[in-house]
Amino acid sequence: MEDPEATPSAQLAERLGVVVDPELLDLALTHRSFAFEHGGIGHNERLEFLGDSILGQATTVMLYRAHPKLDEGQLAKRRAALVSTVALAEIARGIGLGAYLHLGRGEHLTGGHDKDSILADTLEAVIGATYLSAGPDVATDLVLRLIEPLRDQADRFGAAMDPKTSLQERATALGATAPVYAVTGTGPDHDRVYEATVTVTRRGDVLTRTTGSGTSKKHAEMAAALDAWTRLGALDAGV
Repeated sequence: MEDPEATPSAQLAERLGVVVDPELLDLALTHRSFAFEHGGIGHNERLEFLGDSILGQATTVMLYRAHPKLDEGQLAKRRAALVSTVALAEIARGIGLGAYLHLGRGEHLTGGHDKDSILADTLEAVIGATYLSAGPDVATDLVLRLIEPLRDQADRFGAAMDPKTSLQERATALGATAPVYAVTGTGPDHDRVYEATVTVTRRGDVLTRTTGSGTSKKHAEMAAALDAWTRLGALDAGV
């Protein structure tokens, strides 16, 4: 159980099961927007750079050992999915990382505590801080504890990275025609919301028709495609 009297950074370290220098961990949690508003103090981008390298190496070794029959291309695809912004943000939410972030007022007001990019970058910075404080073995162990539960879900994160391509590939595998998108927009130009519908058919029958929304046509199509990809996954076994 977390010590309620501990500092936020100490609570996070306890949650992660690591011992990290408090100043380094606090730096890892500091977004550049906060640093700018407080006189140009240090922020987490250098630690993010370090953590990204450690994350990539640990994930590469894990996949190499876990999948001896996969070729280089397949391993690379799985690694890209597991270290993607989407995957890291999901991990960050799972450990409640957003509650510990130091953000500038603008980022705070626009929901920065739950933005995929900020969460993913901060998680990498925390890994970097762990490396500097506790050494490579502890940092690698932390990466594996965070990443391994998602190891067999690489396809899901790969689809989230490029849902339209993933949907096209799944439709082709099912013998279906290319997905067809229809997009509409509502609201004023400065606050427009788009809704996309994607339809996948095979021999004249609709396999799936899903919708997605977003602040741009691209994001709406991506949301619809990811939903369609997920729904079509249940059909793979019957092909």
